[in-house]
Formats: sequence, structure tokens, C-alpha cells
Amino acid sequence: MTVPLTRSLYRTTAHAAGGRTGSVRTDDGRLDVRLAPPRKKVPGTTNPEQLFAAGFAACFTSALAEVAAEFGADASAARVACAVELGTTDTPAGYGLAVSLTVSLPGWRAADLQPLLHRADAVCPYAQAVRGNIPLTLLAVDDQDDLDDRTGPTTPAADDRA
Repeated sequence: MTVPLTRSLYRTTAHAAGGRTGSVRTDDGRLDVRLAPPRKKVPGTTNPEQLFAAGFAACFTSALAEVAAEFGADASAARVACAVELGTTDTPAGYGLAVSLTVSLPGWRAADLQPLLHRADAVCPYAQAVRGNIPLTLLAVDDQDDLDDRTGPTTPAADDRA
């Protein structure tokens, strides 16, 4: 179901040229990057999957802070790792994405944090945009050090959101 906006809070436009071997820039010039395919390690470049991961991680972190505040908790120290995987599918399109969000919050056990992740998933605009379209895994971890170790392959069997 498509949900229309009732009021616009922000709008931006990015312009791409040359596809995965070109560039992308925003109207205001705050983002202006060269692109290279994910498998090519070209210095000074990024790729669409990295840009998507960065935006999703930042958006989800803000959603988590908003949800935590509703419970009187401070989530400003939360760390969110967003792993985006590009792969092939058995669909006519042939390609797809899978996303895994791994979250830690100092002083919180994973079991206590997991319900907040599901609440943040419900309010995060990126999570809403991908809901029902790509697999999304939400994983809370106890220790921030675990965050860097758990952002490997993201191909889950199915969408594990509640």
C-alpha cells in the first residue's frame, strides 16, 4: 500500500551521470562523488550500495533515538551498522538487495534493546520504504565491539521484522 505524504519536510535532488561508472551530485553540491562498481576498488569512489547503507544507518539511528526518548531512555550513544548486500534473484529483474541492521547501545542488553529496534523499524522512513520489498534483518548486540564483527553477509532466509 502506498502512503502519500501529508506535508513535505525536506526535499533534495541528486543527479547521476554515467551509471555505476559515473558520478552523482546533489543540487546544493553538499554531495558530489565519483562512482565505481562495488567490485572495483577505484580510489576516491563509492557506489550506490554504500550511499544507501550510509543513509539507512543514519536514519535508523535517529528513529531509535526518537523511540528510546518515548521510554525516557537516551540512545545518543547508539551505534548502527547497516550492511547492504547486492545479489542476484530468481525474478525477471535478476538483481536485488538485502539489508542487515546491527545495533548496540551502551548499558543495554541485546534482549532489552531488540523491542526498541522493532519500534524504530516501524517509524524509520528507510525501513518503511523497503518493507515488503527486500529482506531486512534487525539484530541487537550487547557490546559495541560485537558491532564490527556482525556486519558480514546479510542474506537472511526471510524478513525477520515483527
